[in-house]
Amino acid sequence: MFEGLKNKLRDVRSRFGASIEETLEESPVSPSPATPVADLTAQEPAPESTKDEIHPHEGVLEAASEKKPKSGFFTKVKTLVIEREFILTEKDLEDPLFELEMILLESDVALPVTDAIIAHMRTSLVGNHRKIRESPDEIVTLALKNALREVLGEGLDLPGFIRSHEKPVKILFTGVNGTGKTTSIAKVSDFLKKKGFSIVIGAGDTYRAGAIEQIRVHADRLGIRLIHHQEGADPSAVLFDAVEYARAHKVDVVLADTAGRFHNRANLMSQLEKIRRIFKPDLIFYVDEATAGNDAVVRAAEFEKTIGADGVMLTKVDMDKKGGSAISIAYTIGKPLVFLGVGQEYEDIVLFTPDLIINEILGEDA
Repeated sequence: MFEGLKNKLRDVRSRFGASIEETLEESPVSPSPATPVADLTAQEPAPESTKDEIHPHEGVLEAASEKKPKSGFFTKVKTLVIEREFILTEKDLEDPLFELEMILLESDVALPVTDAIIAHMRTSLVGNHRKIRESPDEIVTLALKNALREVLGEGLDLPGFIRSHEKPVKILFTGVNGTGKTTSIAKVSDFLKKKGFSIVIGAGDTYRAGAIEQIRVHADRLGIRLIHHQEGADPSAVLFDAVEYARAHKVDVVLADTAGRFHNRANLMSQLEKIRRIFKPDLIFYVDEATAGNDAVVRAAEFEKTIGADGVMLTKVDMDKKGGSAISIAYTIGKPLVFLGVGQEYEDIVLFTPDLIINEILGEDA
């Protein structure tokens, strides 16, 4: 995943590191701000005169003190105060910051998200005292890692949500045509079933030819109950029946499929609003393709504004070389990423965590 972005970020991290190295070479050798060594050693009390005292082993003690260097508090302080520091300026990082901005935009990272990442990097790196011993690569990687974590958000613990809410938990899936929404529902069904939850699926896509048969095949393979009506039926009625079935049979979760629709089709969005009023979902998940890049971000924002969204599921993440939508979508709409689809099989789905993306982009050792 995200191979193109991963390689570009590796290069720009090297550029940041080179800029920091130049700053290190130009930093003067001087003690870091602390009490001068001379002042500290001056505080060490001079030994009292022992001219009138006679010690039987005086010669031995004097010889030993000449051979063995003094150690202790003042020796440690002398070591500490000569440690050098450096400060990065805006000028030091001007070129790599601009290069990072261009890389993010070329990778379909949304402009507000790019601005947030650059601002975080600037705040983290510019104007702070740093020790010479700090690795330039570690400094840059930590700043970039924290910037990504800020825009990615924390995700949603769906199993925890289900356990803590009244049953059945009703989840409505929305999205545009052809983004893998029905297959995603099957994957989520398999995921939740393996977590020990009972599932019923409502076949709310009653208009697309073959949609009911498609979801029926998935339900049969997974051993999950499907509630459906005939093709062309009112989807709100189908999903109402699915909820009633779940209540009667004490099913934990109802997953509701809907027909794909574009956000700019007013009549279809109105129908979705009716579905929401009748179904009364606990969660609405917007589904789109990671490979759609900024288009997915724009569409998610429109769906969230028009019908609402509580989370996002991205499909085809394994095919996405840029990573722009995965980085951008949660920050842009203010709702968490929940699942990533990473293949064709039912088990090819992962519950989102920020470290999942960060480790993929920066490397697992980042």
